[in-house]
Amino acid sequence: MRDEFVEAVLAVVELVPPGSVLAYGDVAELLGAGGPRQVGSVMSHFGAQVAWWRVIRANGGAPEGHEVEALGHYVEESTPLRGVAGRAGWRVDMQRARWAPDDGELDLVDAVAEELWERVHGRATRMSDPNGGLLP
Repeated sequence: MRDEFVEAVLAVVELVPPGSVLAYGDVAELLGAGGPRQVGSVMSHFGAQVAWWRVIRANGGAPEGHEVEALGHYVEESTPLRGVAGRAGWRVDMQRARWAPDDGELDLVDAVAEELWERVHGRATRMSDPNGGLLP
């Protein structure tokens, strides 16, 4: 896995505030690179450096094998949950907990994505798409 992608994923995760989460695919979409599996791989190998519990499966499930520890963080951060915490079937309430960056936070995410693009492609800039995406 490219170091640039790893650093970009971890930088985005560091922006997610307490009590909020992103799905693996959300991180990839914000970066305009990779996909859920690639982000999951980064988190699996390097996620201990950041608030790993804030990046979860799209269905609201905590990172596999870390459910108990993640639940402690969710309760501490008042992350919205579905079901009874600690009982079978609990999940993060993605509708309420999914991070929706404000304009300032999006500027920070865009700066991370731009740096990733420049480091990987060696180009100075990307053009913005009118629909909010980035074009090569």
